[in-house]
Amino acid sequence: MDWLQDRAVAVITGAAVGDALGGATEGWTPEQIEERHGGRVTGIVGPWYENWRDARPIAPYHKGDGHITDDTLMTRALVEVYAKRREHLDAYAMAEDLVPLMIGEPRWIPELESTALLLQRVFLAEKWIVARLHYGHVDPREAGVGNVVNCGAAMYVPPVGLANPGDPRAAYAEAIDLTGAHQSSYGREAAGVFAAMVASAVAPGATLDDVVATALEVSHDGTRAALEAVVKALGGFGDPPTDDEGERALARLVRKTVAPFDSVGPEYRNMSMDARRPSRTKAIEELPAALGLLLGHRGDYRGSVLASVNYGRDADSIAVMAGAICAGLGGTPAVPSEWVDSVEVASRMDIRATGRLMAEAATDILRTDRDRARARLRVLDTLETGGGPA
Repeated sequence: MDWLQDRAVAVITGAAVGDALGGATEGWTPEQIEERHGGRVTGIVGPWYENWRDARPIAPYHKGDGHITDDTLMTRALVEVYAKRREHLDAYAMAEDLVPLMIGEPRWIPELESTALLLQRVFLAEKWIVARLHYGHVDPREAGVGNVVNCGAAMYVPPVGLANPGDPRAAYAEAIDLTGAHQSSYGREAAGVFAAMVASAVAPGATLDDVVATALEVSHDGTRAALEAVVKALGGFGDPPTDDEGERALARLVRKTVAPFDSVGPEYRNMSMDARRPSRTKAIEELPAALGLLLGHRGDYRGSVLASVNYGRDADSIAVMAGAICAGLGGTPAVPSEWVDSVEVASRMDIRATGRLMAEAATDILRTDRDRARARLRVLDTLETGGGPA
């Protein structure tokens, strides 16, 4: 397996496993999670309620038991768009290719335990894409304006980083363009920064320090402030946790650090009046939380993902982000194969094949990028010589 294929499979499976493990604890507090499961979660667990089909506020989704959620379903759909186009994407690709996948191709939805349209699984913030682009005929570059500001766009952009390996600024720009059809403000910003972090992580020889430097370099406004605060706070945290109390201390530190930038408020299911409104001083919680937890675990996949799962709140998306970055740095050996196997079986999805498909598309994209770069160099050489022969 070559480098790009290894990293593509790692990132896609690493994110999907985080999604599946975190789906079971999404929306709850660390204390509630420990009470429900008799201690900290250490792997795949069952649904919060046995009667998940009608138990509020979970119904009608079967979260847990290794089921992926909308994070991975949307990621898979984006990979399919890359595989079809074999080129960099923009907001128009969202309108022309992603929306038809959401409304026109039934597929197995693990949380519904049935075949359905992707549109029927995603939440309102993602249904917005279809409403604005398919029914509203809004300019794709502006369709995200007016949507609730959340992590919805960021949760499925790892493929953008894989389409731009080693070029974080290009990944940032592509994600910002693409997700203009879905999000605005700090929700869109987080998508750009996360894509850049993945692009940095999958570069040969990349380190966790490189990913952190990328995040601080490309980010703006409240997102950058939140990331800077996390990096500063975790700088003195010490060695990775070795026991449950150390894990709890890490989670408390991350939450305390991120809270001033998070518009949702202390009660995840009872959001503040300012929740998810556009702002230049706020940030989504998920990205800085993921960075804080993986910094606390020094980029270790298992430790970072389980810390995200036990953090609660938007645990699946936090685990997606931590998992994708750790997997990008460590490659396929970093992602426990037993978790990937279990999630693939439970979700009826060949997640590794999705990674390989993304690698094939990215290979074609990089080939075109190389040709364009060479042509650009020839132009620069000509300009440098005043228009004459180089």
